[in-house]
Amino acid sequence: MAKGVGRMKSPKPIPSTINNIAVVIPAHNEDGCIELTVKHLHLELTANKVPHEIVVVDDGSTDNTWQILINLTKEIPTLKPVKNLGPHGFGRAVICGLQNFDADAVTIMMADNSDDANDVVRYWQKLNEGYDCVFGSRFMKGGGVIDYPIHKLIMNRMANLFVRIMFNISYNDTTNAFKAYRKTVIEGCAPFISPHFNLTVEIPLKAMVRGFSWTVIPITWKNRRTGISKLKIQEMGSRYLFICLYIWLEKTLTRDYRVKPDEPRVTAAQPPEVIERAKVETAESVTAESVKTEPTTKEVTTNSVKSEEQSKS
Repeated sequence: MAKGVGRMKSPKPIPSTINNIAVVIPAHNEDGCIELTVKHLHLELTANKVPHEIVVVDDGSTDNTWQILINLTKEIPTLKPVKNLGPHGFGRAVICGLQNFDADAVTIMMADNSDDANDVVRYWQKLNEGYDCVFGSRFMKGGGVIDYPIHKLIMNRMANLFVRIMFNISYNDTTNAFKAYRKTVIEGCAPFISPHFNLTVEIPLKAMVRGFSWTVIPITWKNRRTGISKLKIQEMGSRYLFICLYIWLEKTLTRDYRVKPDEPRVTAAQPPEVIERAKVETAESVTAESVKTEPTTKEVTTNSVKSEEQSKS
């Protein structure tokens, strides 16, 4: 296939703003870093005047993670600790957080302070340009990684190349969890079926396939300084493959019903005044077309006189 032919692209964003943003952070035995992560995030968002809430989901921790979160609520009023009382797993913990946030948009962030809190501010700014989703890329100009284990880096690049080819997209960091979505995207893509790290692929691919607008910005990532990574690469191959095939089937079977990138859209994600304005503009265009196509009274009268004269002659 020629480069760019049939490539899946984002629809045009519809200008609309959001009032606040939530940050969902799944945590399992993260007592060595969760306090620093939450404090740094709160400080960055407050300094940039971003209205926010921080939803940390304790996913069955056996260390002091929960107690640390409870103590932090006295210092950080926007912190909302939640316990995942159901089955555990990264995906299940994130889904629990997505069911418990109360904001216009949400970012999914790691508990180990590997994601840059300033990038959340930049996500917020892009969402306020009207995009439904903002994706970060560590592998584009301006992005970067620090201390990324070489074997994980190789596997990451291979997995993302597979996704790019399968879905014919230019985005090159789909497997990274650190992304931002309007609440309408989360509602429009639910229910989610990935219990583990494959949720990081399910949400963005569903959003793209279902016609939500998206953009990509460069982000940075650094390896954790404390604790143990919960991602087990050897266990994830089949799970990533399953969810990719699942969404690829949806993309293939519904391609004729999706909004094209260059088509105007009116969605429930827009404020009422935007929807009403679009309706008015549509009505005005229809009226204008009617005026062009319908004959005027003068034209009708003239045509009638001509017909009578022809019949007399």
